[in-house]
Amino acid sequence: MVTEHFPWLTAILLFPAVAALAVPIIPDKEGKTIRWYALGVALIELLVMVTVFRQHYELGSASFQMSETYPWIPALGLNWSLAVDGLSMPLVLLTGLITTLSIFASWNVTNKPRLFYFLMLVLFSAQIGVFAARDLLLFFLMWEIELVPVYLLVSIWGGAKRLYAATKFILYTAAGSIFILVAGLAMAFYGDVTFDMAVLSQKQYPYLMQLLCFAGFLVAFGVKLPIFPLHTWLPDTHGEASAPVSMILAGVLLKMGGYGLIRFNLEMLPDAHVVFAPILMVLGVVNILYGAFSAFAQVNMKRRLAYSSISHMGFVLLGIASFTDLGISGALLQMLSHGLIAACLFFLAGVTYDRTHTLMMDEMGGVAKPMPKTFALFTIAAMASLALPGMSGFVSELKVFLGVATSDVYGQSFRVVMTLLAASGLIITPIYLLSMLRQVFYGNDAAAHGQGFTDAKPREVFIAACLILPIIVIGSYPKLATQTYEAKAVAVVSEVRQAMVTMPGDANAVRLAETLR
Repeated sequence: MVTEHFPWLTAILLFPAVAALAVPIIPDKEGKTIRWYALGVALIELLVMVTVFRQHYELGSASFQMSETYPWIPALGLNWSLAVDGLSMPLVLLTGLITTLSIFASWNVTNKPRLFYFLMLVLFSAQIGVFAARDLLLFFLMWEIELVPVYLLVSIWGGAKRLYAATKFILYTAAGSIFILVAGLAMAFYGDVTFDMAVLSQKQYPYLMQLLCFAGFLVAFGVKLPIFPLHTWLPDTHGEASAPVSMILAGVLLKMGGYGLIRFNLEMLPDAHVVFAPILMVLGVVNILYGAFSAFAQVNMKRRLAYSSISHMGFVLLGIASFTDLGISGALLQMLSHGLIAACLFFLAGVTYDRTHTLMMDEMGGVAKPMPKTFALFTIAAMASLALPGMSGFVSELKVFLGVATSDVYGQSFRVVMTLLAASGLIITPIYLLSMLRQVFYGNDAAAHGQGFTDAKPREVFIAACLILPIIVIGSYPKLATQTYEAKAVAVVSEVRQAMVTMPGDANAVRLAETLR
């Protein structure tokens, strides 16, 4: 056992799952007690997170902190090993906020409420485990556990095609998990057997092995991010999932893909990253443009927002591939920013659906008049998504662009082409978002078929405000977020740049740079 403090991370990880065990036995006929219980658990979890990290997490450090290691299954070499750093700690906090608000957003669940809130609490623990695990097998275990609640939440509480969407989700993500397992075991059993991520990142793997493992991780995390063409599960799943589940999908689950790319591909396989980086940059541009054009073509509001998420995740790829502190910092901020913005948009889409009973934008219109509060909140969230100055999305995307534009690894022509293509996606984004606002909220159709529309209730306004407030605060004062991971971003870039100097043979980065010039 290795720990010098109270095992806060273990407590934070296990508390929601342990609390979920009481859900089946709590006396409750109408589901009201269960929902208050689940919300109380989530609020306590979030408050503990904030308090513990404020007291025990040291800003400005790039190393793992609050480490906890306990022997778990010695025969398999599996340890219960947890820690956080600048990459994982902000995402744990994001998970706490989004999941708490999604539980509050699911206030009107009447179909199997015990099972619903049980799954939400188990999912809460699994998500934290993915970000906090420092043992490779523990990471994989949490990654797999997280899939089951999402599958059930979509297949039971989703829309008309929920079984199709849930099956597609589980097939894509489970298939991607195989690549994590194979690549991870190959790295763990090379040399001295270990599953400690910190040790794995220090091993000197053969060059070909690095390339193969990098490709495996890229496929696995590319499914979850998602990267074109591994994205097709996302629009279907979002289109059928309930609003609270969509909040978690967009706000947390997609970030697991970006987290995995940085944690495994960059930190553990920096030599291979030097070779794959130009491919990641091209894929990032493809994501931005494909997602934006596809979003513009959608008539279903949630599918439009889903393709918008695909487009915005392209900026994460650009930042990861930039070889600059600014680029990596922008990618991390984009994950946090998009988590807040997308969760807010999907929640408000659910609020609108509850009143109109349709997601087809051509069947709406004029909703702004009977629902002015919803219209105002939706407009603010949409402005944040199109990167309006003063919002978090503007800062994150600007940092990514500056990171790519100032990268000294790529030639000028390559940087200019990538930057211009990515910038064209920013032109398309306002078009499809403003078009969505026009179709849903303007016109006179609602006056004909929506006389009974009611505006957002105080609970719904509160949920949206809890997401919009940090979007504006981070947009106005980015350091509030960047100080949590800035040192980590610098350390990751330093490792990758060091790999450029020490790469073997004819695969060295100098030759790569010459080719790109």
